[in-house]
Amino acid sequence: MKWRFSEAFYSVQGEGKFVGVPSVFLRMFGCNFRCKKFGRDKSEVYAKNEPNPEVAEVIKNIDQYDKFEDLPIIHTGCDTYASIYPEFKRFMQDVETDDIVEKLLSLTPTGRWTLANGQDIHLIITGGEPMLGWQRNYVDLFNHPKMKDLKNVTFETNGTQALRPEFANFVGNQDKIRFTFSCSPKLSVSGESWDDAIRTDVVKSYYNLPNSDIYLKFVVADDMDVDEVTRAVDTYQKSGLECPVYTMPVGGRYDEYKANAQRVAGLAMERGWRYTPRLHVDIFGNAWGT
Repeated sequence: MKWRFSEAFYSVQGEGKFVGVPSVFLRMFGCNFRCKKFGRDKSEVYAKNEPNPEVAEVIKNIDQYDKFEDLPIIHTGCDTYASIYPEFKRFMQDVETDDIVEKLLSLTPTGRWTLANGQDIHLIITGGEPMLGWQRNYVDLFNHPKMKDLKNVTFETNGTQALRPEFANFVGNQDKIRFTFSCSPKLSVSGESWDDAIRTDVVKSYYNLPNSDIYLKFVVADDMDVDEVTRAVDTYQKSGLECPVYTMPVGGRYDEYKANAQRVAGLAMERGWRYTPRLHVDIFGNAWGT
């Protein structure tokens, strides 16, 4: 099977339930959202297929860049913009399943998912949106003989993509791997619409999947965002979803992230939600491969 991804790297999980856990990240290409407004004035208006100004500038000068790692880090909009816009497809890597297995294992400390000391390396499949058409590849990946000692997988998803039957059947009928769905529904701060972003039917299907876990994670910048989180959490709970809720400060710039961190943590504590940092930003700053 063919895989298309932008980057694969070894780091610590920076967000959510498994903060600090050593993890291999696989960033898949493609997304159904653009999230143009993160870090920008919420009143700005863009046409449906129009990128925000920072992304537009990179696209305008795209011939200056030879490889993915050369692309600039932007500070507004989606921080993984190069994994979602089709203009950047030529920077992606296209490989077969055997190749992706070798690539992932080469990033672990010992070429295995479980170390001799009993500790295991997590696999984080992110994007873009990893629950798009790539679901058909995951069964092939997890059944690969060199993946037999893999214990923990997290999908970092926006929670809008329905489970495909083959993938759902695989997850529900095995007990080797613990799957976690880190669902990050997009609020108006992203520029996406409520009706497109808050899909209780999809997230509930993840929640009901045997041999899996789930939590919600929201990016917030101000009181309006916190009010939206309250509304979203209430909406999910009314659908029957009961799971931890994390809030995380907007972090397109390190200074912006640090300035918001204490306030967002306080707002989370007031409501009994969990606060998650962007640990990778604390350690490495804003950079690819972290």
